[in-house]
Amino acid sequence: MFRVFGGRSVRAARLLAPRTAVLVEPVRGRKSRNDPKAKSKEGRIKLPPPVDPVEMVVLRERFSEYRLIVKALRVEFREEMLRKKYEEETGSLAEERMRQEVEEHRALMAFNVQENSRLLKLRMQRIQEEQKEAERKKAEAALQHEQEEQEFIKEKEREILQLQEDVKNFITPENLDQRIEESLDNPKNYNFSIDKEGRVVKQTILQ
Repeated sequence: MFRVFGGRSVRAARLLAPRTAVLVEPVRGRKSRNDPKAKSKEGRIKLPPPVDPVEMVVLRERFSEYRLIVKALRVEFREEMLRKKYEEETGSLAEERMRQEVEEHRALMAFNVQENSRLLKLRMQRIQEEQKEAERKKAEAALQHEQEEQEFIKEKEREILQLQEDVKNFITPENLDQRIEESLDNPKNYNFSIDKEGRVVKQTILQ
């Protein structure tokens, strides 16, 4: 329910009503710009409200006190901020911050030394393992080289023995007549063909 005070109920109804477009009023109230002044207000002279001198003095004193208090608070806040800033830069807070930085640096250096020691141990262990592995490979290579040399020597010994056996069948001026007679008595036919398995499949007859 709206209480009617002149045009207030109409304005409230307009404000609470659903809007489909922006409402723009030319002037405040129900009067338009071209309406004349109300007859009840034609001879009215608007005067400012009367001022009590005692009340004015009291208000001035209170406003002066208020301004002084606010100014004092601002000065105190400013001094406190400057003092904090000074302490942060050169005062006890700066010393505390410097001490914390020194402690942090000392802790980091200790951690760095510890980490370097751990990495050094790991590096030495890895180097020892690499040296052992290199020595093992070197020993294996030497053993393999020795085995290859032994195999080479054995192969050469077999070749020498085979050559000594082959020397017995060489044709020399002393056994030339004997070898000719043996060849004539035991002729060999080399005119033959073989298959993929190496078997003789066709051979001519000696004449």
